[in-house]
Amino acid sequence: MTAPAVALIDSHCHLDRPELAGDLAAVLARAGAAGVAGMIAPGVRPATWAALAALPAAHPGAGLAIALGVHPQCVPALDAAERATVDDLEAALIAAVAAARAAGAPVAAIGECGLDGATADRDGQVRIFRAHVRAARALALPLIVHVVRAHDVAPRLLRDERAGEVGGVLHSYGGPPELIATYAALGMAFSFAGPVTWPGARRPVAAARAVPLELLLAETDAPDQAPAPHRGAPSEPAMVVDVVAGLAAARGADPAAIAAATAGNALRIFGDGQRLGRDVERPLP
Repeated sequence: MTAPAVALIDSHCHLDRPELAGDLAAVLARAGAAGVAGMIAPGVRPATWAALAALPAAHPGAGLAIALGVHPQCVPALDAAERATVDDLEAALIAAVAAARAAGAPVAAIGECGLDGATADRDGQVRIFRAHVRAARALALPLIVHVVRAHDVAPRLLRDERAGEVGGVLHSYGGPPELIATYAALGMAFSFAGPVTWPGARRPVAAARAVPLELLLAETDAPDQAPAPHRGAPSEPAMVVDVVAGLAAARGADPAAIAAATAGNALRIFGDGQRLGRDVERPLP
């Protein structure tokens, strides 16, 4: 896939996962060659935060920023030390963000956090998700939110915790188009990954068509959810080109226009080029 002639931003990629971390310099080089000027790498559990915070300084010029959080799918697997951390997660996140910034890491958001109906310990997930929202509000940072099989609960929790004060993104949105207005009213934008390119994936395509352009973002969720041309292989940030093409096809739009809109939206939501770790000229006026 030919890269659009504008900067791209991969708003969600797990660069510390083993599938990518072992050859990260090459992964980032391919991203740069594809026109990716910014990437956000979310944390998934406290044990990974320090190593994640070291990545931007280790790869200067790559456009890498991070987020810190506890993925709902990791909640049942937290070890004793991590459970002690999440006992006062709001304070722990505030301290971890300060430490990451001291290490030179641009922190773009709080997350990945949220609710996963296929994962155990729903009560723990809810408690931990609430703490994320409170930390995000204390730090004036947006949220990166994962919601799977929990759309009956997530909007109410976001409303109760006043998440709209900081806003954020529902990553790899797989909910019904009918909920887009509900989440948008709560300050949420919507990011799409490889499933929007998969043959027969009706719900992501329908949702991608329904999202207002100013709330649309692109991601790879690397190394998971590789887009159609690469299914069966690990996803990586360079493949956001294919995601943008999938969004353009779903919306009947020009890929360059979608690339510009999704990058501009990411910059607006997650901060300026400095926070994303690289000076990125805004693709939108």
